Amino acid sequence: MTAPIVHIVHCIDTEGPLDEDLAATFQRLGALFDVWIKPTRANLKKLQNREIALGGAETEVARVISPDLLKYNRNWQDVRTMLDDALGPAFRNEMLDDDGNGWVYSWHCVDHLGLRDNPRHKDLGYGNVFRFYRDILAETDSTRDEINWHFHPLSLTREPLSAATSYYNNLDILLPVIARRVIDDRWFPTTNRPGFHAERPDCHAFLEQWIPFDYANQALVEAESIQKDTQAGRFGDWRRAPQTWQGYHPHHDDHQSPGNCRRWIFRCLNLGTRFRLLTIDHLREAFREARAQGSAIVAFADHDYRDIRPDVRDLRDLLHRVRDEFGDVQIRFSGAEQAARAHVAVTEPGLDQEPPSFGLKLEENRLHVELEYGSLFGPQPFLAIKSRQGIYYHDNLDEITAARHWSYVFDEQTLPLDAIEVIGIGASGRCGRFSVASIEP
Repeated sequence: MTAPIVHIVHCIDTEGPLDEDLAATFQRLGALFDVWIKPTRANLKKLQNREIALGGAETEVARVISPDLLKYNRNWQDVRTMLDDALGPAFRNEMLDDDGNGWVYSWHCVDHLGLRDNPRHKDLGYGNVFRFYRDILAETDSTRDEINWHFHPLSLTREPLSAATSYYNNLDILLPVIARRVIDDRWFPTTNRPGFHAERPDCHAFLEQWIPFDYANQALVEAESIQKDTQAGRFGDWRRAPQTWQGYHPHHDDHQSPGNCRRWIFRCLNLGTRFRLLTIDHLREAFREARAQGSAIVAFADHDYRDIRPDVRDLRDLLHRVRDEFGDVQIRFSGAEQAARAHVAVTEPGLDQEPPSFGLKLEENRLHVELEYGSLFGPQPFLAIKSRQGIYYHDNLDEITAARHWSYVFDEQTLPLDAIEVIGIGASGRCGRFSVASIEP
């Protein structure tokens, strides 16, 4: 009989360097708490020590500006210095799983685009974060780590310090990013981490077309948040979602309710931040669920613009304590996609886990796309087009045979074929594992 397994998944919202000077820290406090104090190092220290009366907000303010949360990786050299240790075998192998393997990271890479200004000195440009991590993982032979998907919608004004939730307001950025991944990087997303933990109906519908695994659910038992920027379901609202480490298929009309959609939403709490924190009791929940169901996934999220190593060590300490309580349950350090695929194989056996494979051909000005074998997660592959002017497009395909054969006509109603440099197709399999294909007219 196979032993029950708890997969430990470290999801990192991978956004590259981030800077915040003293004045900006105090400006953020003012926006969050209506606390307006002269920005000095002395005042910062007093606030951190709760030595300034704030009408009851002293503890919450101190938490937001704790020294650990203000210790940013402010440039790529800071990030690389952290990774030189975090990606090395000595750090990874401080604790081994029951297969004898060390720590695994899932790098959910974002593109910083479309901002009106760049006060936090982010690395702006298509694929900059993605390529940095792709290259450093290759340099360090980090073959078990994964590169996955992360997207931050921009606000209505595209103000760089504002958060937002709408995919539909950002299609001019979102679709070309995926098109570039398909054509330039021969990559397609299978595993999502939502920006600011937030999903809405438009995001729900988009993910349901393309991405099977979604580490988003932050449901937990807690009092109504007293943090002004997250009250009443603002941004990452998961108050109605299942408090389980099993994952669930969401409902078509409500991503927080179980239903019959194709994709899986998994629970993913936080470490090293100010709210929705993973605790030892959550780990015990997961071990009990694995014992009952055969498998469970414990996922937690943080950011690469802070040092991730303290969070890893904190979770290892919790695991050491819980591991002794559940001697019959094994732990496995897994990438987010790897964990989801293994978990689904246990909880929903029989689903096709083969990646899709596509055949592409052009007959005059018509592209034909045929699924040759394997499964397809969504209703159609993702069509990516690069023009000879270097512009990236996405469009829908015409369905010839349901779930098997699609086509696209290049003419005056779309784009003329002689204006096209590359045509790409990308898709995830029913249970992850992507495939891409391309053709040059």
